[in-house]
Amino acid sequence: MKKLTIAIDGFSSCGKSTLAKDLAKELNYIFVDSGAMYRGIAFFALQNKLIIDGVANTELLINRLDEINLEFVYNKEKFESDLLLNGVNISTEIRKPDVAAIVSKIAVLKEVRSKLVKTQQKLGEFGGIIMDGRDIGTVVFPKADIKLFVTADPKIRAERRYKELLINDLEISLEDIAANLNERDLIDTTRKISPLVKAEDAIELDNSNLTRESQLQFVLDLIKNRFHSL
Repeated sequence: MKKLTIAIDGFSSCGKSTLAKDLAKELNYIFVDSGAMYRGIAFFALQNKLIIDGVANTELLINRLDEINLEFVYNKEKFESDLLLNGVNISTEIRKPDVAAIVSKIAVLKEVRSKLVKTQQKLGEFGGIIMDGRDIGTVVFPKADIKLFVTADPKIRAERRYKELLINDLEISLEDIAANLNERDLIDTTRKISPLVKAEDAIELDNSNLTRESQLQFVLDLIKNRFHSL
């Protein structure tokens, strides 16, 4: 069977990464969380005091992009990849609210997107990859074999994010999460460079009322019907 390139785009906290991880495990493919890479740069900016009162010093950040080396390393215990920033595991840190609050503002920068898109395209040179993000099917892999656009009801997305943060012992109100998601949606869909849009040939998947297992089966059936395999 040909090793496919699968692009999954969609809004924050709609279950893109969960679906991508499940597919990667089922197909024995590589999973790349492109959003984590943008979070990695946001974390670098926070760590180096390039964010003051929620505003990024974009000139300084752009000048220091060459100092940033991001790589994924497979974690055998968790059965997923950890994100390393200059050799240090930051997988937990990038999920914290302070990073979530500024990542969309970092992601609008042309220089940041250019750096990461090149890295992402290199990772997917030989197929056998599942990548999720905001512009995977439109910019990173415009010729992907399978393109999905995942969405869910905003209230359900906020509740999912709230539960995720509780599991990680991070305290934040449901109202604050909903406000953050609304802000990120606005920034992601209206930015001039690589805005979040559904690719013309993408299949839309609203998983508001789907279980983790049923959304996985939906995509597996899609692949089977399209490529007569699995």
